[in-house]
Amino acid sequence: MDDYEQQALIQLQFWQHKMQQKPSLTDRLSKGVQNKINQVIPDKVHATITTVIEKMVKAVLFGAKYMTKAPLADTSLQMREALVKGQIDTYQKTASVEGAITGAGGILMGLADLPALMGIKIKLLFDIASLYGHDVRDHKERLYILYIFQLAFSGQQNRNKVYELMSNWTNYVDSLPDNVELFDWYTFQQEYRDYIDLAKMAQLLPVVGAAVGSIVNYRLVAQLGRTAMNCYRMRRPEFRQAL
Repeated sequence: MDDYEQQALIQLQFWQHKMQQKPSLTDRLSKGVQNKINQVIPDKVHATITTVIEKMVKAVLFGAKYMTKAPLADTSLQMREALVKGQIDTYQKTASVEGAITGAGGILMGLADLPALMGIKIKLLFDIASLYGHDVRDHKERLYILYIFQLAFSGQQNRNKVYELMSNWTNYVDSLPDNVELFDWYTFQQEYRDYIDLAKMAQLLPVVGAAVGSIVNYRLVAQLGRTAMNCYRMRRPEFRQAL
């Protein structure tokens, strides 16, 4: 491995340690705060968000419009990740502007942010997969994208379970269902809702919505990008041998 790959391997090892940590006191306290914020938001809003999330994540598997780039081949890890970081930065700025606009509009505009932000995240993951040389026309590569999403936006307890599956992806992928309806959509959408509610529900509140939307969207996309980079690093043969 060259110097860049050695540095990337060290970063991957630190990230793997974080993914395997037990839920902290802060995690449990955050859940309590989240529940209080949820009580302020009408039940119809919660139901709408759940429906939107389910439809949008299924678009990962059925939405051909997201498959826009061919896999990048014969390129060093350093070049791949330079391109990936550029994409993450672009999508962060897009998400930040979108969050500020919708956040300024209160509950109705805030609801529009959920599918818009989901679309931004999905498109980013498709681009990242292609830059790491993976063909998202493959049904199981798109499932991998769903697992990245779940890993990035889950509570620590579920994150431990998802990470365990992804760390052994080569063997696990053979057991994945060919029928995508057998995928655990309920857990996926519930974990995503629970994770983002604390930040995104505050965006639905008047006055502070615009500032919250801009900052939160920027950070959520950054987190998703970091998670995706490390997930694809795990699949590199030279890294698997070194771990």
